Amino acid sequence: MRRVERPASFALFLSVWNQYQGYDTPKIHFDIAQWLESEWRAGNHHLCLMAFRSCGKSTLVGLFSGWLLFHTPDMRILIVAAESELAEKMVANIRRIIEKHPFLAHLKPRTPEQWGRDRFTVQRELELRDPSVSARGITSNMTGCRADFIICDDVEVPNTADTAHKREELRARLSELDFILTQGGTQLYVGTPHAHHTLYTEQPYSHSDETYGFLKGFAFLKVPIINEAGQSVWPDKFTDKAIARLRKKSGPSRFQSQMMLESVNITEARLDVDLFQLYRGALVYSEQDTRPLLKLNGVRLEAASAWWDPAFGSKKGDASVFAVLFWGADENIYIHSVAYIRNKPVGRSGDNSKGGEDEATSQARQICALIAQNYLSRITIETNGIGKFLPAILRRELVKAGIKCSVLEHHSHLNKAQRILEALEAPLHAQKLYLNADILSTPLPDEVREWRPDSAGCRDDGLDAIAGALSAAHFQMKTGFSTGQGKNWQSFNKTYRAKNLSDHN
Repeated sequence: MRRVERPASFALFLSVWNQYQGYDTPKIHFDIAQWLESEWRAGNHHLCLMAFRSCGKSTLVGLFSGWLLFHTPDMRILIVAAESELAEKMVANIRRIIEKHPFLAHLKPRTPEQWGRDRFTVQRELELRDPSVSARGITSNMTGCRADFIICDDVEVPNTADTAHKREELRARLSELDFILTQGGTQLYVGTPHAHHTLYTEQPYSHSDETYGFLKGFAFLKVPIINEAGQSVWPDKFTDKAIARLRKKSGPSRFQSQMMLESVNITEARLDVDLFQLYRGALVYSEQDTRPLLKLNGVRLEAASAWWDPAFGSKKGDASVFAVLFWGADENIYIHSVAYIRNKPVGRSGDNSKGGEDEATSQARQICALIAQNYLSRITIETNGIGKFLPAILRRELVKAGIKCSVLEHHSHLNKAQRILEALEAPLHAQKLYLNADILSTPLPDEVREWRPDSAGCRDDGLDAIAGALSAAHFQMKTGFSTGQGKNWQSFNKTYRAKNLSDHN
């Protein structure tokens, strides 16, 4: 492949681009640029760049791709990401760099059909079937593709690595890239670890039959947000205070994984019941200038989230749990009610002469009572399993009771252990979760103390319901609703975005 001798280093190429954009170039970016160029010039064909979230690694790799085409216009670059849209985003970034970088104006093609959204071809001498730069999702069909440089950008994410089966499938698909890479071609992995059994390692996973890590033989550059001296590697952007806030907000496991680049084992994490802030108090409804207000111990409540994780079964089976959470004006989250509903129908199902009713109706009526007690205007039902038919039954009972409340449906796809940890760990360690002392008499405290993500025998029904309520994205609190007793309260006329500390950065 023809390489044009050009004196510009990648560091200079990067600096010129940043000056053109009106930015300074931080030292950490120069360090990464120097590593990428030196490894490429040395002929090292297997590279792995691990850098903390928001470091700008994808932008740097996009610029590096432009610099490679600057030196070798005939090069074919394939961008692979967890999803096609993410790969296309990097291709679009590279295309923008070629359009605007002062060094690359000669590469822009003369015909617009060569300048596509997910692929483009620069001015080059060789007639090649594959474009200069193209994008693929990890699940895409790549049969027939050929590339001289393959960039695997954030291929390991929760959606591709949160179960053993997904991690195995991811490795199998990535192994197929060996048949796409040309002889003497280069492969670059860019990302952060999202599992203890991470791709980004030379070492074998201790709980598997592997004899070596997936990237054995690769050259690594690992850039955590804090260096060995305990200092920020980008102090102008990430001050000590900013890092402390980030650590508190994201939670210890996520911070170690995404910012310190450590492959944290999910099974080593656990929740601590002592981190909950206890309170006692009842909801107080009032109206001020015809505006309804709901307060708890003097704190105005701004948003509510209620989650019903239903179940039918014996005492040994899953419990049906209804969790109610409130977001206060003080930015704390109040777990006000966690109701374990374990009822049996009275008499035979459908035998109205003996006062019997089916268990679904019985549970729905109890939920109606809890909705009224907590001034709720909407709840979410997890529809996995038996929950598929319960929304219709609950809506029917709400109408009968004269209660105005929206019933939303949600089907959970995430691994339960991951769902619980991601939702609870950060706000719990940030001491933002307040627990109604009345809940201490429920099974929840024992669930928290005994819960282990890797144990299938641990009870987690209450935890799962709380996690569901925490992970709901948007909340609207309408304290007014109609009851069969003729009371009618006016609702808020604003929609609030609740602050969920477990959101990804």
